[in-house]
Amino acid sequence: MRVEHLKGTEMSDIVLKEVKKTSIGGQALIEGIMMKGPSKIATAVRKPDGEIEIKESEINPIFKHNFFKLPLIRGSFVLIDALINGVKELMYSAEFYGEDYEEDALDKFLKKVFKDKADTAIIYSSVALALAFSVVIFILGPTYLTNLLKNLISNSLLLNLTEGIVRVFLFVGYVYLVSKLEDIKRVFMYHGAEHKTIYCYEYGEELTVDNVRKYSTLHPRCGTSFMINVMLISIIVFSFFGWPNPFLRLLIRLSMLPLIAGLSYELNRYVGRCTTDNIFTRIITYPGFLIQKITTLEPDDSMMEVAIAAMDKVIPRGGEDDRW
Repeated sequence: MRVEHLKGTEMSDIVLKEVKKTSIGGQALIEGIMMKGPSKIATAVRKPDGEIEIKESEINPIFKHNFFKLPLIRGSFVLIDALINGVKELMYSAEFYGEDYEEDALDKFLKKVFKDKADTAIIYSSVALALAFSVVIFILGPTYLTNLLKNLISNSLLLNLTEGIVRVFLFVGYVYLVSKLEDIKRVFMYHGAEHKTIYCYEYGEELTVDNVRKYSTLHPRCGTSFMINVMLISIIVFSFFGWPNPFLRLLIRLSMLPLIAGLSYELNRYVGRCTTDNIFTRIITYPGFLIQKITTLEPDDSMMEVAIAAMDKVIPRGGEDDRW
């Protein structure tokens, strides 16, 4: 792992000559951005003193067997891997603002129990809690609320459709409420900077603030689009199983999540690498773009500098391929 410090507007002088769809992706952090390339991760954080600190680390996949790379199978494991890396880098960025982010009781307990391995325990417990929260709010919640209407709606297809609509409304409502928090607004601005920078690279322009600024904050490969696709695809998949008793219904929904995540991931891959603008890709990307209008905001120049700094470190060199 390597850490560098950048002051002012020291940026890449790389000039790209070819338009391409890249596999490079990222995540907005606390006053920073993480970019993941083919072989390494770079996290750039704007410290309180205005300096940009960059941490580079080699990618070490958790799921290394070729089985986990098979179409439809890989979606769930890519998601878990992304969550773990995301929480890890989020914790790193939070360290620079330690006075504003206090440890909670769970963190203190895990540090007491796991000692030297506490950071790893915190990361995995955070991912587990996030997944549990998602299951309760976006799986149990919608199916419970929809079940209250089963005396009014007898058709199983309509019940599944209603459940899906409730799930989408809960998700959009949650995202909207979170977006009103001041700290989250800045994260969403960094999210916009991440997308703009990736676009600039894909369209073969030099990575400068002026070039990055003109691109859109909405990107088809965004994790937000992935999540909304999961919810829409789940309506179709769950409809094949009717509307059984609550226990069986919950069991079916949980067991089908890997398949749904796999389908959503493959759809995102297709849209992300598609070089032609057609009616199918426009339909598929439209719901995700609508949600991204909430989760991405126009960044300021300093945020784009951070995104460029992180992007510069993961751009392939020496013949390494990053095509999507």
